[in-house]
Amino acid sequence: MSDKSKKSFRGDDGRVIAPMNIDGMPWYVPKLGGEASAEESPEPLVLTPREQLAFTWGVLKAALLVALVFIGGLLAFILFCTEIWFR
Repeated sequence: MSDKSKKSFRGDDGRVIAPMNIDGMPWYVPKLGGEASAEESPEPLVLTPREQLAFTWGVLKAALLVALVFIGGLLAFILFCTEIWFR
């Protein structure tokens, strides 16, 4: 064998790719480093009235867009049925 076939291992760099600390598993550790606990959580976000209005308006626009797409699809289906399929 040549020296090229051997791979060097530099060791663990400390990054977590897929955390396996899951509630209910036997290896679960409640206060594992890197996870925020209830007492360490930041204060809730407080929005100004102008930000609340902008947020509400954005949500309404998104909901109306979805509703219009569904209504348009329904109307297109009805037109297809009456003008092409049932003739």
